[in-house]
Amino acid sequence: MSQAIITEQLRREFRVDKEGKRRETFVALDGVNLEVNRGEIFGLLGPNGAGKTTLIKILSTLLSPTSGRAVVGGFDVTSDPYSVRRIINMVSGGEHSGYGILTVRENLWLFSQLYGIPNKIALERIDRLMDIVGLSDRARTKVHKLSTGQRQKMNFIRGFISDPEILFLDEPTLGLDVETSRVIRRYIREWVDDRPDRTVLLTTHYMAEADQLCDRLAIVNQGKILACDTPSALKRRVGQDSVLEIEISAQAGQLQPLAELSAQRGVRRVAISSNGGGTLTHRLSVIVDGDGAIPEVLQFLAQRGAIVTGFKKTEPTLEDVFLELVGRRLTGENGSQVASKG
Repeated sequence: MSQAIITEQLRREFRVDKEGKRRETFVALDGVNLEVNRGEIFGLLGPNGAGKTTLIKILSTLLSPTSGRAVVGGFDVTSDPYSVRRIINMVSGGEHSGYGILTVRENLWLFSQLYGIPNKIALERIDRLMDIVGLSDRARTKVHKLSTGQRQKMNFIRGFISDPEILFLDEPTLGLDVETSRVIRRYIREWVDDRPDRTVLLTTHYMAEADQLCDRLAIVNQGKILACDTPSALKRRVGQDSVLEIEISAQAGQLQPLAELSAQRGVRRVAISSNGGGTLTHRLSVIVDGDGAIPEVLQFLAQRGAIVTGFKKTEPTLEDVFLELVGRRLTGENGSQVASKG
């Protein structure tokens, strides 16, 4: 089959305890239909709680769906989980796997033996991958002495030891420095390109990572897929709209009136980010219907006492697509306010 992963009306519910011993149903996935082709890197973008990790846990047989169907590598995750497990592997950001009393190399060797990999091949892969991610100098270090970033490097290596057909990467660069993240992204791309039957399903909070790596991606929010396409096609969804990045100086009490900007003619979305308190510089991200609306936006701000200290018009990005679909930015700061029409 040409698809590595197929889901049909996939749904997952959780029963959540509330005060007074009431139990409420929380829907983590709500009728997800998805097809991931063999040989592609497919991305899932969404805020915390959108359902990304729940979806990966179901596809990797760690969690059962409430209803619907999921097929991985031609095997049903519910009726044939052991066949699925033989062809997949998984890496999660922030994961604390490994045995603390063993060294890095001993841990990786142990995981390789659980997959039945011949000893010589396993050790060659371990040494090569440690060298790639810059962990060779920690090969004899016990895992409990590793930093968070070093542990994540070890987890990353573990995901590739079995040379799986399908690899699930859940925030794989979480906690890593910029250079290591760049090395890992390059390795993922080369690993998939090297063999057309390899497939990666990636979740990330980093828009640049998704844009650089993914052949296609889906934007997920509240358990639903809002859009699914190539990064370039998704960015074209914003059309000919102008994306304005505006810095203003204003009192904190002026922010709520500024949120009314979304109701102005030609304005489609407004996101206001602030660290809160006193007179501060705030950041506005504004999507407008063409350049004709720019003078009206600036006039609106001036009339409400906001002083424009910075202005930039940009081409649409995945962040702008996310703002358009979800109504807020994925990487917003604490205290951000978002206003949108509809």
